[in-house]
Amino acid sequence: MTTDIALLDTDDAAEPDAGLGALATSRGNLPLDAVEVRAAIAGTCAGVELTQGFRNPFDVALEATYIFPLPDRAAVTAMRMECAGHVVEGVLKERSQAREEYDQAIAEGRRAAIAEEDRPDVFTMRVGNIAPGERVTVRLTLVQPLPYQDGEVTFRFPLVVAPRYVPGAPLPGIPAGSGVAADTDAVPDASRISPPVLLPGFPNPVRLTLSVDIDPAGLPLAGIRSSLHATAEQAGADGHTIVRLCPGERLDRDFILRLTVAGQDRIATSLMLTPDPGEGPDAGTFTLTLVPPDGGDRPRPRDVVLVLDRSGSMQGWKIVAARRAAARIVDTLTGTDRFAVLCFDSMVERPPDLPDGLASCTDRNRFRAVEWLARTDARGGTEMLAPLEQAVRLLTEAGGPEAGGPAGSGPEAGGSAGGGPVVEGDSGRDRVLVLVTDGQIGNEDQILERMGARLTRIRVHVVGIDRAVNAGFLSRLAAAGRGRCELVESEDRLDEAAARIHRRIGAPLVTALALAGDAVAIVPGTVAPGLLPDVFPGVAVTLTGRWRGRPGGAITVTGAAADGTPFESKVTAVTGGGPASTAAWARAHVRDLEDRYASGGGHDTAGLARLEQQITDVSLRFGVLCRFTAFVAVDSRVVTDGAGPHRVTQPVELPAGWELAGLGHPATGGWVAASAVAAGGWAATGPVAAGPMVGPMTPASATPMRARSGHRRASRKAVTAAAMSASRGAPTEVSATGETSRLAQARRQAADEVAVLRAAQGAPATERAQLLADLATRIEALLAALTAGPAAAGLGGLGGLGDLARELHACDGPGSPGGARLKALWQEAIRVLTDFAGDASPPASRAFWKRS
Repeated sequence: MTTDIALLDTDDAAEPDAGLGALATSRGNLPLDAVEVRAAIAGTCAGVELTQGFRNPFDVALEATYIFPLPDRAAVTAMRMECAGHVVEGVLKERSQAREEYDQAIAEGRRAAIAEEDRPDVFTMRVGNIAPGERVTVRLTLVQPLPYQDGEVTFRFPLVVAPRYVPGAPLPGIPAGSGVAADTDAVPDASRISPPVLLPGFPNPVRLTLSVDIDPAGLPLAGIRSSLHATAEQAGADGHTIVRLCPGERLDRDFILRLTVAGQDRIATSLMLTPDPGEGPDAGTFTLTLVPPDGGDRPRPRDVVLVLDRSGSMQGWKIVAARRAAARIVDTLTGTDRFAVLCFDSMVERPPDLPDGLASCTDRNRFRAVEWLARTDARGGTEMLAPLEQAVRLLTEAGGPEAGGPAGSGPEAGGSAGGGPVVEGDSGRDRVLVLVTDGQIGNEDQILERMGARLTRIRVHVVGIDRAVNAGFLSRLAAAGRGRCELVESEDRLDEAAARIHRRIGAPLVTALALAGDAVAIVPGTVAPGLLPDVFPGVAVTLTGRWRGRPGGAITVTGAAADGTPFESKVTAVTGGGPASTAAWARAHVRDLEDRYASGGGHDTAGLARLEQQITDVSLRFGVLCRFTAFVAVDSRVVTDGAGPHRVTQPVELPAGWELAGLGHPATGGWVAASAVAAGGWAATGPVAAGPMVGPMTPASATPMRARSGHRRASRKAVTAAAMSASRGAPTEVSATGETSRLAQARRQAADEVAVLRAAQGAPATERAQLLADLATRIEALLAALTAGPAAAGLGGLGGLGDLARELHACDGPGSPGGARLKALWQEAIRVLTDFAGDASPPASRAFWKRS
């Protein structure tokens, strides 16, 4: 059963703000109608309540799926579902058990919600059996530690999951999720992290409200600034400051608030012991904040490989900022350094005038590199693994005639609770890899698995450039190489960030950290992060872990200073904190264990099973969500007949600053961008028009043009994978105005649709019937857009399209035609669409992009 969705009035469809051919029901167009973020900052910790409001605009029961981001360091500690006066507290359970309870409740006609983690910063919320016209609110409670560096405390809250590049070959079988990307051997859960994407110009679909209550907690605040959103400040009680988001803001970029701390001592080294409640005073969690000592870094010769992402998602301001950042890094190198530059998309290229290995850092070589970087532009896919592997080889092997032989392997330094290698070769040269990217890839686990062990003797610094950056992956990669991750959300902040990058790329102040307690004993294997970081100028290091013994005493931090002398700092403990401190440790520890699991952890199958159980046990004991658990809330009331709700996956905003021209699918996997207008399984190509536009019409989207059942969505994935491997149109110019441009777009879409039908001719009859039923809706949307302007007068072919749409509606639901009738409808659809496309260069005759 499906629900008819009414088109917007043609006058509205013609308005730029409406979105060409946009669809809506009589009560709205999307299930998610409100998102509220309420944060309370106290010093360097934030408590957050995230509220998501879902509304059923259909005439049948609805299951809404929303793929959304959260800060990668945040601990989700509670969930609550509210509807019609009922409040149901979520319970954290093992993931498979939570899914079983959720599915059973939906089958029994009861309202339910489930929250799951798919990445450290990507989560999925499903809310089922929402009755027609009903509204359900789900609240998540989070604890988020805030980083402190260069005199600033930063609160970053992501608001949109950006499209991610998905490499690999499609996997057979039912997809893992409801997203628009096919699961692949490189990204087995791609369908869980790829929500459909709204085209630019779509009316603001979600009401966003955000407020932050700032308690300095003893810190002398000198200023508050928001870099990407318009905000208003007001004084609160007890010296607090309230920052609110101005109305009209959209869920299309990260919210970033920076708190400047005044004074020379700003934040001091400290140690806080938090005893476990109800378990006696002899065990608990410690939080150690280590502020860098005075003094600059010690200059040391470096081997530096700069890796620049020039893939399609980097188009626009991002590639400009990336080129500038890369050029500045090259310019800061000295005559004692050696370097190489790699640029990558679907292939890896190097400056042709530089040697194959590491080049001497002469003025001439630096000029050649900077000149070549200035000509670099965005294109292609984000095949990140190959350039990272090549960079590691350059740093660990002989780099050609100018490299001076292999860097060798230096001694390692350890400690009682952590420690690690000094990133220095036998020749005393630091080996540094600098990656400049937006990090928008789906195969994070694959890269960490392949690269993790190889980064132990290489320092990795990451420069993340985006307004909706993949901070989770970039910070994990930098941590694996004991480096720093610097995020740049705008060109305005590039100069400030470049200065910080220059400070970080030098030698750290302290390396090979280790911890030892006196009155309290540090529980082995509980310190987080598990790979203790090095200490860089201006960056405070926070370490957490578990302790046993009597509260009090001190923890001694040892390491190696930049000049080679021993470093030691004894930090006296104070008792304090609360559940937030314990939750922050549990989340950090679980994330370490999850990274070990993702990288294989050096275990066999049985070892991985034990690691999974360890992650689950920590998650359940301390009440923080992880990849193997889920929060589930089930209402006791029966509200539907249990026949199965319609399922709609919430489309998300295209991130601010992104250009659709940068998105496209290769033959297997690739960039994902769907449209709430045309249900596109891949994005429109070519420069984006200033006004509204319609993307190519393919059957992969889970957007709510029709409320669809789960088995329909699963079956169409196979058709989509075949269609994706068949064709993708070459980039085309799109005019921003004019009826001629509107018609040209429609004809190109029709040509693309023909390619999809031809690619799916071998699919089972039920799948082809459903594809034709969906095609009917897309044709109606196209007709509404075309008939909105004067150019429609006398336009041939529209009558044929209308007749075709009416015939194809017979393919919807039980009793759909099969056999000869289905074959006839299939061929009629190809004929009518081909005639309408005319000379629009059907995909079969276009130059297609293929993976190299």
